[in-house]
Amino acid sequence: MKRNMSNLDRLIRVVVAAVFAYLYFSGVVTGVLGVILLVLAVVFLLTSVVSFCPLYALFKIKTYKA
Repeated sequence: MKRNMSNLDRLIRVVVAAVFAYLYFSGVVTGVLGVILLVLAVVFLLTSVVSFCPLYALFKIKTYKA
């Protein structure tokens, strides 16, 4: 896996993941939508840790400039 995400992209994903997790764990969003947001938060966090987004690779998008 080659890196395809810039540091700004990674930071944005971590912030969005934190917001989603906060909304779920504080009880603002519950039910199926809450679980979906929590799963998205985990996916965003994992993709930012490894600096690789499979959807970016699928669509040949790179925000990382080598």
